[in-house]
Amino acid sequence: MNIIERSKKPTPKFFRVLRTIGLSLLAVSGSIMAAPIALPASIVTIAGYVAVAGGVISAVSQVTVEDSLGGDSSGNIK
Repeated sequence: MNIIERSKKPTPKFFRVLRTIGLSLLAVSGSIMAAPIALPASIVTIAGYVAVAGGVISAVSQVTVEDSLGGDSSGNIK
């Protein structure tokens, strides 16, 4: 399964919520970094790290798909 096929398949609910959280982190940190007022360098640096984390969370959550092999709740494949 290539990346295009993975991104077109349905995403589990938990990862949709996680993707939304990641996008929210990305938006907030982008707003802090682009603020027209002078902010301390440490806050801008932390906002940069949060932006990277939000982008990674969103990207990983987008390509997570449901397992088509089937299995029980303990993770054992039938």
